[in-house]
Amino acid sequence: MTSWDIQPQGVQGQLKAVGTHAEDLGNALKTLLSDMQEAAQAAGTAVPGSHAETLPQGGLMAPRGYKPVGPVAPDLLPHKATGPVGAALVEYVRHRKKDMKAMADRCQAAVLGAAKATNEYVQGDLEAAKNAQRAARDVRLNALKDFGGKKK
Repeated sequence: MTSWDIQPQGVQGQLKAVGTHAEDLGNALKTLLSDMQEAAQAAGTAVPGSHAETLPQGGLMAPRGYKPVGPVAPDLLPHKATGPVGAALVEYVRHRKKDMKAMADRCQAAVLGAAKATNEYVQGDLEAAKNAQRAARDVRLNALKDFGGKKK
């Protein structure tokens, strides 16, 4: 990079716009996950009856009326049966979780990298600005969260 011509006010305006879009993306992902959970529950099971339950693995079950507590409590209670549609939706989300996290990380890295590079540029530390851009491109969030440059 031979020269820089950054206008900090323009960068600030763009960061606000990107932040709004990133927030919209986060809300859309939350809504998607919530809707998929509702769809999985509403899809039902292949077992007749709306209250189909599966017994805990291992055959151990809490006596009727007894509410076990502690970390093993959920394993001692019957669970709602999951049908094929619900299982498929859970599997889909499990496979897409990594992609969803990558989208969020990339958005965060872009915003933090642009902000840090601009701050370093304003302070005259072009090497630190270049390093911030490189960290944003490589999605190295740990490097970007430390906003300190050279101390003068």
